[in-house]
Formats: sequence, C-alpha cells, structure tokens
Amino acid sequence: MPHRFLERLERGPVVVADGGTGVLVSSAVRRIRCPEEANLKAPDTVVSLHVSFIRAGAELIETNTFGANRRKLAGHYLEQETHAINASAVKLAREAREISGRDVFIAGSIGPLGEQDVESADRRKLFAEQAEVLDGRGVDLFVVETFFDLHELLDAIEGVRAVTALPIVAMLTFDEEAETLAGVSAHAAAKRLAPLGLAALGANHGAGIQAALTALAQMEPNGVPLAAMPNIGLASMAGSRIVYPHATPEYFAEFAAHALSLGARIIGGCCGTTPSEIAAIASAVKEERKPRAPFVIAEREVVVTQAGRAEETQLARKLRQGDWVVSVQLDPPKGANCEGLLDASRELKDSGLVDVVDINDNAGARAGMSAIIVAAAIERTCGMETVPHVTARDATIMGLESTLLGAHAAGVRNVLAVTGDPPEVGDYPGSRGVYEVDAIGLTELISRLNAGEDYNGKAIDAPTSFHVGVAVNPTADDLDLELERFRRKVDAGAAFAMTQMIFDLSYLDRLLERLGGSSPIPLLVGLCPLWSYRLALRFHNELPGVIVPENIQRALDEAGPRAAEVGLALARDLYAGTRERAAGVYIVAPFRRPLAALDLLR
Repeated sequence: MPHRFLERLERGPVVVADGGTGVLVSSAVRRIRCPEEANLKAPDTVVSLHVSFIRAGAELIETNTFGANRRKLAGHYLEQETHAINASAVKLAREAREISGRDVFIAGSIGPLGEQDVESADRRKLFAEQAEVLDGRGVDLFVVETFFDLHELLDAIEGVRAVTALPIVAMLTFDEEAETLAGVSAHAAAKRLAPLGLAALGANHGAGIQAALTALAQMEPNGVPLAAMPNIGLASMAGSRIVYPHATPEYFAEFAAHALSLGARIIGGCCGTTPSEIAAIASAVKEERKPRAPFVIAEREVVVTQAGRAEETQLARKLRQGDWVVSVQLDPPKGANCEGLLDASRELKDSGLVDVVDINDNAGARAGMSAIIVAAAIERTCGMETVPHVTARDATIMGLESTLLGAHAAGVRNVLAVTGDPPEVGDYPGSRGVYEVDAIGLTELISRLNAGEDYNGKAIDAPTSFHVGVAVNPTADDLDLELERFRRKVDAGAAFAMTQMIFDLSYLDRLLERLGGSSPIPLLVGLCPLWSYRLALRFHNELPGVIVPENIQRALDEAGPRAAEVGLALARDLYAGTRERAAGVYIVAPFRRPLAALDLLR
C-alpha cells in the first residue's frame, strides 16, 4: 500500500513546505552552539516556529535536525547529545502539529556532513544513525537537503534506506548556472537521481529563487515529482549578524507560480524565508496562480581568450634542461613601501649570478607585504622572475583560488605552496589560522587550476599555467612523516622542491638515500651564511626544523670577531657540495641585506 505522503503528492495539489527554521532559531535563541541545540535548551521557541509555519499554510514541516548528525555535532562538542537532539526534534514537531490542529507531514531533515575527507562507508553510517532515531520517533518522511556533492547525497540516500522504508525527498544546492559546487549540472543530477525511487527530487538553499528555478527548468526527472525550496537570496554579514535581502512576499508568490509551471510538486523555502513568504507561496498555490511573464533562463556570456600553449617559465626551463639554478630569498617589507626591495631585485638581476628570487609570505607569522603583490611588482618593474611563497594559513579555499587567479593575471607563474607558520607563534597571540587545506591540499588546488577547474572540480574560464614548488625538510625530526608528505606533494602535482636551510650535507644525503638515490623532482637546497655565533644559536634553538651542528656552532664561537668570515667559508663549502647533489640553491641573506647573498656566489 502506498505511503500516505506519496498518495498526497499523487492526488495534489502542490504540498507547501516550511521555511528557514534553523536560521530563525539561531536568531531567536542566544548562546546556543548550533540551531539544533535549541531542541534541548529552547524547545518552546522551536515549537512556536513550527506552529507559525503551519498557520502560514505549510503542510510539511521539517524537524530542527539539519546538522544533527554525530560528526557535525562533534564540532560543537555535542556528539553525546546526538540521540537526544534528534529525538526531541521530532517530539517538538509533533507537539506543533497537535497545537495547530492540522494534519501536516513531519519530515526528518538531514543535511550534509560539511566535510570532504570522510569515507563513503563512514558517511552512510552517520546518516543511518540519525535517520534511525528520527524514524523511531515518528517522522512521516525524510528530506535530505542542501547537498553540494552528488556523491554525498547518494550516500545519504543509501544510509537512510538502510534503516527505513519511509519516502525520501532529495535536494541539491545549485548556483545561478544550475551547477553544484563540484560542477554537476541540474540535468545530470536529475538523471542520476530519477531511477532511485525517490518521493521527489529538486533544488534548495543556493543562490536564491532564480537559481532554483533555473535548476528546475533543466531537470528531466522522468516522472519523479520536483521540489523547490530556495533561500530568500544571498546573505551578507553585518557585524555578527547574517542579513538577507529584502525580498517581498509577492516575489515569493511569483516564484511559486513559476515553480508550479515547471512541474514542482513541493514548494517551500530555506534560509531567510519566514512565515510571511510561506504564506505567499500557499496563497499562490491555492489560487493556482500563473506566472506574470515567461521565465527566461539567461545564458551567461563569457569572453575568454583561448589559451594557447602555456609559456614555460625560465625556472621551469632551466630545471628541465638540468641547468644550475640560483635563487635569493627576500623578505617583504613590514610597511607599505617596497622601493628598497625593488632596487635590490634589480641589482641581483644585473649581477648575472641570480636566476630568480623567492619571496617569503609572512614568515614566522609576522605580517608584511603580500608575497604575491611583491612578486608582481618585481616581475613588472625589474624583469626578474619570482617564486612567491603562498601559504594555506591565511585564506579559505575560495580566498586562495581568488589570490592565485589574480597572481596569474598579473604574470606570476612560479609559486611555492607551503602550509605556513601558525599565527600564535608570531605577533598575533590568540589568533588562529584558516588552514582549510595544508601544503598538500594547496598543491592539489593549484594543479586543478592548471587543469582548468577549481578545487571542487568545477570548470573555470581558462586554465592557469603555474609552475608549483613545495617544501621538504631533510632535518625533520620525523623523517618518515616528512617523506610521506613529500611523496603526497609530488603526487599532487609539485614540479620542484625547496629544502629547509641545511648546514650539514649529511642530512641531504640521508634524504636522497631514503628517496632511492635521487629526488623525484628537482631540489633547490636552502643555504644561509651564518655571520655570528649568536645567530647559529638562535637558528638551532628557536627555528623549528633547523639544525646547526655543534661543530659549526663551536667554530663560530671560537672565531670571535671573524665569525662572519668563517660562516661564509662554511657556506661556500656547502654550496660546492650541493652542485653534486641538487638542481640548485636558494640563499637566505642577512636580515635586510639581500645583496649580501652575492658574497657567497663570487
């Protein structure tokens, strides 16, 4: 016998769903770690919101459990409350139904985990655990919603199906071009979901009404009912408040009319939608309102110069040909004037001894001018090729992509992908880094941009042509871990590597031996002439991953006023030794004296 919700969909009219419960709960209840915690700490508020949506005309309300899977709750230290939060959510929805006196459907809301590194089998178990509690407490159906990744949505459907036979409504989130974050089109998504026996499939959340309608227009669901539950629009931040556009209820009534014309059988809202918007939808559905004007899917016109063959950088060419490479490491200024650095770059280029300059990015977590900005300025004004360090510490994946695309447009092609020093070790105690990815993930991101797609696999307007390098430390305390990470960086697309500063070639020999005798990618070895015993002590004791052997410390101590001369002689010996072992060197010059690096080369 068909489930009563399926019969209701078949019989008609359109089922009106509720709006953005989670956002409204967060706005109404203070000092909760996530909206779902309100099920335990502010149950009356949750019931009141459910009742408001029912009175506005909603025939389907969702439990306040969108983020109530164990993994997501663990991020708020609420994993021990997983069962209680989900069970209470159903109880509160049922209370609201009784208070209203209307026979509405209660849907168990299940959202994504919000993480990409969870194995498929583990995802299914987490979704199944949540679904089992919701089913046991008496939901009528499930709404698995706001998924950005089609594969994760499929895992959610399978996880729910493992513990219940209740109907499932499945919805993905689409942008203005009807694509998911990973670049899956609405048409392709519907084609994949249609054979799965869903109660309905469709679009929710996303960039707003127009995005949802564009997605629906492209879906060919093979007779499966469609669902549309969009955001009120794109949100913005005002201090700690999330602010949504001032969309009128009439705008949502017109949306409902268009959704009806596109075949939607479930229509509601998501973030930012209140009972006012749901009431407008319910009114449009009741009136069987027709759209005032045909819905037009606007084609995006993009003018892109067709990419020809990527021009090889001088660094890439020299490394490919086996030519010796010399770089000098520069520290960006701590202020807004980089004229001194530009002058030094010109002199390094004019010396004929230096091929490129590599540029630190807030080394030691002390703020200076952006390495990317400095690199663009040097390349533009001095004609010297650069290798700016790009860290994963200071930006989200979106921010990193934006910075890299801008760097590419400015002519920067060589980059060194590094994780970055944690900010609390520098001038910003108490602050935290972003670290959405580490150096391995950053290398993968750059490789994907080179392949013409963003980090999630969505096509960009034109591929980049970065020559990406990575760091490796021969003196690492845990060399096994360092080698594992180095191999993963190579697999991610690294084209060359730069070592941590070394003061004893035996560490480099040990690294190469563990790599099978040679590095899989060209190595530039870090060298730094030690100009004082005090500097040697600081490097050895205060810089993580740097070892200055005792015999060198002793030699500098015994040299007294001749320490700089001794340090330079030791560095020259290292320089000569690296020519038999590596593809080149980068030289760390004395603080604010970059031209002193030339002393090692003359």
